[in-house]
Amino acid sequence: MSLSLRKKSAVAAAKAAGMDGLLVTHLPDVRYLCGFTGSNAALALAGGRAVLFTDGRYTAQAKAEAVGTRVVIAKKPAVAAACEWLDNAGVRRCGFDPAQTTVAALEGMRKAVSAKVRRSMFQATGPLVARLREVKDVEEIATMWKAARLGCRLFDGMLSYMQPGLTEIAVAAELEHAARLAGAEAMSFETIVASGERSSLPHGRATQAKLPRRGFVTLDFGVVVDGYASDMTRTVHMGKALPDEREVYDAVLEAQEAAVAKVAPGVTAGEVDEAARSVLRKARLDRYFRHSTGHGVGLEIHEGPRLAAKQTQALEQGMVVTIEPGVYMPGRFGVRIEDMVLVTATGGEVLTPSVKAWIEL
Repeated sequence: MSLSLRKKSAVAAAKAAGMDGLLVTHLPDVRYLCGFTGSNAALALAGGRAVLFTDGRYTAQAKAEAVGTRVVIAKKPAVAAACEWLDNAGVRRCGFDPAQTTVAALEGMRKAVSAKVRRSMFQATGPLVARLREVKDVEEIATMWKAARLGCRLFDGMLSYMQPGLTEIAVAAELEHAARLAGAEAMSFETIVASGERSSLPHGRATQAKLPRRGFVTLDFGVVVDGYASDMTRTVHMGKALPDEREVYDAVLEAQEAAVAKVAPGVTAGEVDEAARSVLRKARLDRYFRHSTGHGVGLEIHEGPRLAAKQTQALEQGMVVTIEPGVYMPGRFGVRIEDMVLVTATGGEVLTPSVKAWIEL
């Protein structure tokens, strides 16, 4: 989808919400609509016009990236300049995303417009642009495929690197160094390496703890390619496992694959969550599964939809979601397996096909 079509879709969504203008301040939303990647921006949309406001640091960059969008190098804060432009353009009902707007920011927006519209102009419309971003176009999917496959190659390389005695931080550093050399522009989030008892921590950031001679190691990481994030988790075992460790791993794998198989257009997020949760419930492990089954991913590592219990949002073709059930037994161990899955016309396509079968190192 072209940037011009994205802007038209955003304007149409705002119009459907009863707005005659839209103020976009969340940087991933700005990038999605006009291509600008700088750290300071506000995008004003009204009718068929779109204006990007930024500061002098980005004079050349904005004009190079925001093709098809008028660029204004503001002499005042970008958001204030955008609000002033919207007011002068005759906008009287301007939508904004309250999830990305603080109380202080809203007050600043109001102060930037004329007194006669100060209290009525800005209307919270919800995440209109974020909802558009949930469904990826062909180019976005191709980029996410590249990011996901790079993540797979990195994991495969780590299997020969990991050994007892290495610190979690050393493993994370090696993975991130390899990612950069392979072309990643950044990591999607702080790399998780959690070993031994620490594998029972769902978000066990890498520490100086050493990989055990016998025990689980969970790797949860992602890379950014051309602005789009990947996300995957694999859990391996160092040394010979105990029977209950293998049983838990097999249950998590079965739950993960059941949820992946459930992915299809029209299926609700809650139904995908239940597909994973029901397997763990049957294995009497559901009380150790303490988070949602997954989330959307794209320009941000966490986007809609949210795959959790009782979520009624239906999946749509073009969405990319994670499927990541886990079992976490405090003081003992934890297991999580995660894939990125593209919602296709007929089901789901796994974008991270690295081996998920039991691995002992």
